[in-house]
Amino acid sequence: MPSLLSRLLLAFGLLTLSLACAQAASLEQMAGQMIVIGFQGDDADDASVRALRDEIADGHLGGVMYLKTNVKSLDAVGAMNAAFKAAAPDLPPFITLDQEGGSVERLTRAVGFMEVPSAAAVAAKSSVQKAQAIYSSMAQDIAALGFTVNFGPVADMAVNPDNRVIARVGRAFGTDPQTVAAYDSAFIAAHHQAGLVTALKHFPGHGSSTADSHAGFVDITNTWNQAELDPYRTLIAQGYDDLIMVGHLYHANYSGSDQKLPASLSPQWIDGVLRSELGFKGVVISDDLEMGAIRKLFSLRETVTGAVRAGTDVLLFSNTAQYHEGLGAEILAILMDEAQKDPAFAARIEQSYNRIVALKGRLH
Repeated sequence: MPSLLSRLLLAFGLLTLSLACAQAASLEQMAGQMIVIGFQGDDADDASVRALRDEIADGHLGGVMYLKTNVKSLDAVGAMNAAFKAAAPDLPPFITLDQEGGSVERLTRAVGFMEVPSAAAVAAKSSVQKAQAIYSSMAQDIAALGFTVNFGPVADMAVNPDNRVIARVGRAFGTDPQTVAAYDSAFIAAHHQAGLVTALKHFPGHGSSTADSHAGFVDITNTWNQAELDPYRTLIAQGYDDLIMVGHLYHANYSGSDQKLPASLSPQWIDGVLRSELGFKGVVISDDLEMGAIRKLFSLRETVTGAVRAGTDVLLFSNTAQYHEGLGAEILAILMDEAQKDPAFAARIEQSYNRIVALKGRLH
């Protein structure tokens, strides 16, 4: 454990960084930190990658999201990540990927990356201590390539064995909330040791669903139960304050509106349950806002403004539905237009920025 002095020095350093950034940043730069998008390109010299570097350097983009299509080799990934980091050395970008193990991986054996088993396989065959060792090795390899955020661990419980996005593909550590929390904790500790931050997902729980939010509307009203919050409750009580990814999951009792708002656009879920009831003080990130559950029902403006008003700090767009290089600028323009009309919306941006800066202060 670090000494009291070292913890105080770290806290002072984070406070200094936060104050310096807050003083230097314009509202536009604050809003830019809320945007993380996917991209096309797999080489540091690609025009699309150079354009992202410029957006990061200008403070108009908070980070990037990798998909398998961006990975042609580990050397190329390392070079792109070094370029992204060099663009903003004082406030490093979130360089993100989904590397859970099993079927959800962006870095694979095909490019020379050591793969690990699925969450279900790890829990079935390994103790919590052994699991942490497995994830430590993976996290060190991820960090060595320059990534800063891994979108994991999955905090969903395998409530519905026929769930095709969680249970059937082994993404959950189990059906018991204490088991899930214990293995989640091992995953998190391993990544923290490597200097990475993590993202618990998919709040408030995708494990009981009968549909896939990638494809369209998902109603969990009759399948979800309060126990699915228990892994979050346990980890937040233990001090977890990295990222929590909110899913596009509709529950009639938590919509807070005549509209059928999914959790990712619901103040009742984010400000109400996650922040007020569970006490989460970290950064709230949306699941990909181009999934069918969002894109088929809400316009881009409704999505962006609704997510921010609900309490989302980071807006994640894979930029795959209909790729265009100017997506980040379009999202930023919506944020700024709404902020100019509504002081409360502008205040939301500043709150999110302060949380993001505090989290980025931990990145190595």
